[in-house]
Amino acid sequence: MKSAEPPAPPGAPRARPRLVFRTQLAHGSPTGKIEGFTNVRELYAKIAEAFGIAPTEILFCTLNSHKVDMQKLLGGQIGLEDFIFAHVRGETKEVEVTKTEDALGLTITNNGAGYAFIKRIKEGSIINRIETVCVGDSIEAINDHSIVGCRHYEVAKMLRELPKAQPFTLRLVQPKRAFDMIGQRSRGSKHPVDAKVTSGRETLRLRAGSAATVEEVPSEFEEEAARRVDDLLESYMGIRDPELASTMVETSKKTASVQEFASCLDSVLGEFAFPDEFVVEVWAAIGEAREACG
Repeated sequence: MKSAEPPAPPGAPRARPRLVFRTQLAHGSPTGKIEGFTNVRELYAKIAEAFGIAPTEILFCTLNSHKVDMQKLLGGQIGLEDFIFAHVRGETKEVEVTKTEDALGLTITNNGAGYAFIKRIKEGSIINRIETVCVGDSIEAINDHSIVGCRHYEVAKMLRELPKAQPFTLRLVQPKRAFDMIGQRSRGSKHPVDAKVTSGRETLRLRAGSAATVEEVPSEFEEEAARRVDDLLESYMGIRDPELASTMVETSKKTASVQEFASCLDSVLGEFAFPDEFVVEVWAAIGEAREACG
């Protein structure tokens, strides 16, 4: 008679699959592979290691396009099949600006690692009339005062508070473009190409204060609500920050009233010191997005 087989030992927890991402320098490079990062600073360090450069050389990253395309900007989420293009420091330039209106016409965001840069320039604005200032330029100093390490909302506040009719100087660093390297390229060098990939249904969510997690892509409601909140951030504070907007939407899902929402925002995002009227508008925008998406 065949003896009974011993029971199988309790299964060990399933090993988490390795998440490996492909990357290039946006101005042209071979393709590298990176893994093992949990936040944006670690991501930059991994890219820098792959290409033998300093992490501080990286201004920002785009997903699936080597172009300076703010619609493809890497935020807090990376699709598991996304191709990462790193835009590195190019030429430094200084421009003198005279503030003739309250608003300069700049929308600022940050790269998650200490650099604030220009995400949008309003048509017909003061900055729009200065041809040397471009979307993608990193703001390194205001009147020779370094702002490296400042958050985007702090930089936007500094610019808002500059006096009118008094010239000031911006020191900017533009991303290195492919044509900057033409003289150095050999025929066999790698040219950047837009990566033709299709994102899956999961993303790697990068968080500032905790480990990265693999999550389902945001729902239609979450995407629409985050877009509306990001628009409000731009109109109130002169910044765009999809990750901050997503965090505010996530916070709203845990609350039942605008008062409770405001209290939760204070505990999670207190350093922003959002005014009450802004919080009320955000709560209303999230509610409108929920209704619009059924």
